[in-house]
Amino acid sequence: MKTIKGPGIFLAQFLGEKPPFNTLEDICKWAAGLGYKGVQIPTWANSYFDLQKAAESKTYADEIKGVVNSAGLEITELSTHLQGQLVAVHPAYDAQFDGFAPSEYHKNPKARQEWAVQQLKYAAQASKNLGLNAHVTFSGALIWQTVYPWPQRPAGLVDTAFTELAKRWKPILDVFDENGVDLCYEIHPGEDLHDGVTFEMFLDKVNGHKRANILYDPSHFVLQCLDYLQYIDIYHERIKMFHVKDAEFNSSGRQGVYGGYQNWVDRAGRFRSLGDGQVDFKAIFSKLAAYNFDGWAVLEWECALKHPEDGAREGAEFIKNHIIRVTEHAFDDFASTGSDEAFNRSILGLD
Repeated sequence: MKTIKGPGIFLAQFLGEKPPFNTLEDICKWAAGLGYKGVQIPTWANSYFDLQKAAESKTYADEIKGVVNSAGLEITELSTHLQGQLVAVHPAYDAQFDGFAPSEYHKNPKARQEWAVQQLKYAAQASKNLGLNAHVTFSGALIWQTVYPWPQRPAGLVDTAFTELAKRWKPILDVFDENGVDLCYEIHPGEDLHDGVTFEMFLDKVNGHKRANILYDPSHFVLQCLDYLQYIDIYHERIKMFHVKDAEFNSSGRQGVYGGYQNWVDRAGRFRSLGDGQVDFKAIFSKLAAYNFDGWAVLEWECALKHPEDGAREGAEFIKNHIIRVTEHAFDDFASTGSDEAFNRSILGLD
């Protein structure tokens, strides 16, 4: 067994224009001061991190590592959530997702997708230059608008969508393989890869590609009423990354999973700061340790109620207290009588 690394923190929700959140150096010092050991870096924040430069220049990648290391931290992984979303966008969402790309690609879905694909390839190369072995992204979605279909889906629509999704991602997965990096899809509502079944369909379409893996975030499964512990039992071999995020689901006679178009604070299902929701993290950390999860436990803070700085401060201690330092020997070794094959056979009455 292996001891999970952490605590780490995903910086996306904390970046800002005011100190200490406005430079990579200062936000790393802030995170270290809270007790974090690693930072997960969003690659779309150009003022903090130049993805293309990190891909093309080992010197620049080393400089970024130096900034993070000087604060006493490590880079856990890079993230391309926004760029990954743009690999596959249904036209119904074009206007809303244009904001995820530079302005020169707005109202041009083809050019926007080409830009996104190149971003993912840069991410593979940058991860290698930084000495990382995993990367997180979104799958994007071609068929999410039919998740609860009315009218019914035409026969073959799902298969066509997943065939196309795999066609777009297979060359990207190959680049990640060339660079020795696992590409981890955050299994997330709004993406075509949003539960176990959809991940399996995708995996089948990419011929079981060894670099097609999972970022496990139990909060998204709470909101889907999915068994997030059994999910680990089923997919642990593909789980290479872990977001520690809490959530709660409190249905009523007025609303359920779909939330009635309400804001986050008023939904039956909503994200919460660590310890304020319903996720059984003791069971999750136990399962991941038992399955030899060899990665980081990274806080992703999203809460409709609590201030982010409080969530970050509490989250570092929460994760630290849940990481299991795995044992190096069995608890009953003191009672061992030793054995060899002859002794074992004699006990079984075989001699």
